[in-house]
Amino acid sequence: MITADLIVSQGLGLSEIHVDGEDIYWLESRPRDNGRSVIVRKSADGQVLDAIPEGFNVRNGVHEYGGGSYAVSFGNIYFTNWEDQRIYYVGDTLSPTVLTSDGEISKGIRYADLTIEGRWLICVRERHHTDSEPTNDLIAISVNRPHIVRILASGQNFYSSPRLSLDGKKICWLSWNHPNMPWDGCVLSVADFNDDGVVSNIERVTGSETESIVQPGWSPNGDLFFFTDESGWWNLTVWNGETTRSFLAEEVDYAEAPWQFGHSVYSFLKDGSLVLGTPAVVDSALLRRFNSSGNELSAIVSTYSKIRYVRTVDQRIIYLGASPTSLPEIVVTDLRTGVHSILKKSSSLDLDVRYISKPRVIQFPTTDDGQAHGFYYDPQNPHAQAGKKEKPPLLVMTHGGPTGETRAELNLRVQFWTSRGFAVVDVNYRGSTGHGRRYRESLNGMWGVYDADDCIAATDYLVKQGLVDADRLIIRGSSAGGYTVINALTFYDRFAAGASYYGIADLEAMVNDTHKFESRYLDTLIGPYPDARDIYHDRSAIHFSERLSCPMILFQGLEDGVVPPSQAEKMSKSLRQNRIPFAYVPFEGEQHGFRQAKNIKRALEAELYFYGRVMGFMPADQIDPIEIENSDLLSF
Repeated sequence: MITADLIVSQGLGLSEIHVDGEDIYWLESRPRDNGRSVIVRKSADGQVLDAIPEGFNVRNGVHEYGGGSYAVSFGNIYFTNWEDQRIYYVGDTLSPTVLTSDGEISKGIRYADLTIEGRWLICVRERHHTDSEPTNDLIAISVNRPHIVRILASGQNFYSSPRLSLDGKKICWLSWNHPNMPWDGCVLSVADFNDDGVVSNIERVTGSETESIVQPGWSPNGDLFFFTDESGWWNLTVWNGETTRSFLAEEVDYAEAPWQFGHSVYSFLKDGSLVLGTPAVVDSALLRRFNSSGNELSAIVSTYSKIRYVRTVDQRIIYLGASPTSLPEIVVTDLRTGVHSILKKSSSLDLDVRYISKPRVIQFPTTDDGQAHGFYYDPQNPHAQAGKKEKPPLLVMTHGGPTGETRAELNLRVQFWTSRGFAVVDVNYRGSTGHGRRYRESLNGMWGVYDADDCIAATDYLVKQGLVDADRLIIRGSSAGGYTVINALTFYDRFAAGASYYGIADLEAMVNDTHKFESRYLDTLIGPYPDARDIYHDRSAIHFSERLSCPMILFQGLEDGVVPPSQAEKMSKSLRQNRIPFAYVPFEGEQHGFRQAKNIKRALEAELYFYGRVMGFMPADQIDPIEIENSDLLSF
């Protein structure tokens, strides 16, 4: 059985792969080390060592979600430290030196999307103030004289993806303004960049309020590549300094919504050819190689369904791969031989495949003549067998964002439930990425309705198929998914229980109590505030808690800067007053998404314990009980 201890025992988060000569670097998030993120280096001689000392945590809080937390050049590493958000430099001595100063408030100056060329460190800077919205700009910091800082671009609400050409003479970046999110629309700009860290001849390449551009990057010959969804799908386009042309025109979203900085699914080899990681729905993804004209030279079938953080060294491709039967791992593919070798696994666990439930792609009808998508997982446990006429309970999982997506990758938190007899459906409701711009935009103005509708439609579809028990339906989700959970339990009478992880109960409160990046997000998802105030009210479950008739468990990080604890506290108060059985489980030291092993374990086990009390079963796990208020009203 997949236990909570198993999930947190050796699991690592892997991300942000970089190469520096023959050395390969990556970022490891370590739950057993209080969620600390560490840069790790594999040198040309095969040694694998931490590249920063104890006491440093490589993360940043730009846009609250961070990313692009370090850069490396000739063995010199520049990274952002979570505790103070300042940039540090570390060389061979492993003795970090701070490069940037403090702000007017704690953690008040933050840096992300670090890139280095020559003697300039380029990055996004976000400055927080005591009495106004943070300001964002692009800056260049002299690595020789760190007190010298050049502002490269300013005046827009947001910036990302500063990328220097290989000769260091050109720079590109993305920018956008409220109320847009970067997946709604942004602008790609280029400029000349000189040795003094000064930009000139700024030129707008493409982009608009209705065209999303992501992952710009320079080829060895100086062409600028980027993904644009102008066709309705995030496909590659290239600009040669004068004109743009389509590089790929396929009905595939090659990129994903840029919630974090630093993603890349393509890279260039020394001969100028481009290597692209092609996503798969369930089966094997491809590593496709193209020449500069866009002609496909070869395709290598991988064993992974998703490929991220693509980098190249000589004829080797390094990337992060994951599949329905394997946890994320850093992989090296040799183009000369086609051989894949694993550089680093996110877990050394030897999982028994008999416990692994594989996803089945489903598409199902939903409201307003729509279609929605998801992945269905059967219960899977070789040591347990249900009666022939018994159908399993269903756990509906709803992802965050809401402009996010769920993927066909091995997720032990899904397997935690399927190995205990639950069926699971992981829903890509309308608004999810991965299905083109039209599907992504279908949630605009309808958040709080279509997302919940699609979760209900998924349950109806599976009940109609005879796969699950219609009387034992549960829904769980985090962040925006937690909002969907709360709404589904309040405005619909379909579920027996639910779990909200740092979910939203009051949309109006979010308008005035969230971070800059998402502060105008609801203009698109709901409507401009305060003009659409009535809609905000009507889609906030906090105002309709008398309709809630089933138990709920709430989880919340007390340092969450995206969905503040006040949301869970308001919901708890309302549940208490309305005599609904519920549990509230807060965690000290956690932000938006839990990173510490002890808290991940506690949350999973508490959720299982709660469902057991609601549905009348005793978990096989040894679980410390949680307090359930109004538990006298439970049937079991």
